[in-house]
Amino acid sequence: MTKLGVRAQLATALGGAAATLSRWTGRGDGSVIGGRVGLTLEPALLSRLAADRRLALVSGTNGKTTTTRLVAAALRDAGDVASNAFGANMPSGHVTALSQGRDAPYAVLEVDEKYVPLVLEQTGASVVVLLNLSRDQMDRAAETWILAQRWRTALTDADTHVVANADDPLVAWSAGTAKQVTWVAAGQRWRDDSWCCPECGSHLLREEVHWQCDKCGLTRPEPSWWLDGPATAAAAVDPRGRRWDLDLRLPGRVNRTNALIALAAAAVFGISVDRALPHLAEVASVAGRYTVVERDGREVRLLLAKNPAGWLEAFDVLEPAPTPVLLSVNAQGPDGRDTSWLWDVDYRVLAGRPVFVTGERRLDLAVRLEVDKVDFELVRDIDEAVERVPPGRLAVIANYTAFQAIRTSYGRAL
Repeated sequence: MTKLGVRAQLATALGGAAATLSRWTGRGDGSVIGGRVGLTLEPALLSRLAADRRLALVSGTNGKTTTTRLVAAALRDAGDVASNAFGANMPSGHVTALSQGRDAPYAVLEVDEKYVPLVLEQTGASVVVLLNLSRDQMDRAAETWILAQRWRTALTDADTHVVANADDPLVAWSAGTAKQVTWVAAGQRWRDDSWCCPECGSHLLREEVHWQCDKCGLTRPEPSWWLDGPATAAAAVDPRGRRWDLDLRLPGRVNRTNALIALAAAAVFGISVDRALPHLAEVASVAGRYTVVERDGREVRLLLAKNPAGWLEAFDVLEPAPTPVLLSVNAQGPDGRDTSWLWDVDYRVLAGRPVFVTGERRLDLAVRLEVDKVDFELVRDIDEAVERVPPGRLAVIANYTAFQAIRTSYGRAL
């Protein structure tokens, strides 16, 4: 690692002290405040800390925290890896992660979609992983097309290797001008934000996974990595056509695609599939997602879903009815104040099981469920839901701040 100058060393030390104080006082894990203090004292601290590392950035609307964890796990076969494992995905969080892993030769950073150009410029990342783009936090986030344009501009002529989802037209267009791209068939179940061509605005033609524009010729790139087989048991296929069974502890097809992308990213770093797979199999939960915790004789399984695409994937990993489910929705700053996206989610899949509703915007969700004719009960919090269900399993699907509140009440289960 490059030796830090005196100013950068001081900024790192004081930022670390601020992070420690935040943890001691119970105000948070310190990931954000520590980085903010460091960047205030040394605005170039992120660039200083990123120097002389092999670094990957992971971004997208959904799946970036999980994919970041999987890529970091795969790279640990080659050496220590610095990573913002708990989702502090803006520059302040990146500074904290790199400060805590000062001697790690590798780094994997989850990056908020709108910060990709800035973080790429400041870190000179050797790999950029792009997953998907869809609506999220609509009251304060840019249009998906605007984000795609910013990604495309940042990647044009950048000295980086892009690992991109060929199935998402916005991502494919964004990565289309990059010097080096590894295309992965990572799927796109939620398509309502990409029916039009990002190049010319015409309607895209779709047939199963293939998409193309018959006006300007933009078309789905040919992937070199893909999944083969049934949704819950699909194997990874690498560029040489070899099949690899995915023995994962994370559930659902979505996590098989996250693992597929992680394998493709690891390959860019020179990590073979047979070396990476055992490390992917060790990941059982990600910042509380998919964790199962015990409470009063019930097994409570925690799932995060913060936008229509995320709720679709959460429904996919639910156990069959009549396993009960608790839905919790807030509308704080990190969630986005606008809850109109609830109307884009098809909740009829929940019919036939006990459904409980809580959270600050539980009435918004209750109206939505009534329209879909899904029976439900309002509860004050997760503890009341646990009291009302018999011993056994309870699935919990919550958006961001609601999920964090539940994690806190359960001892920040990881």
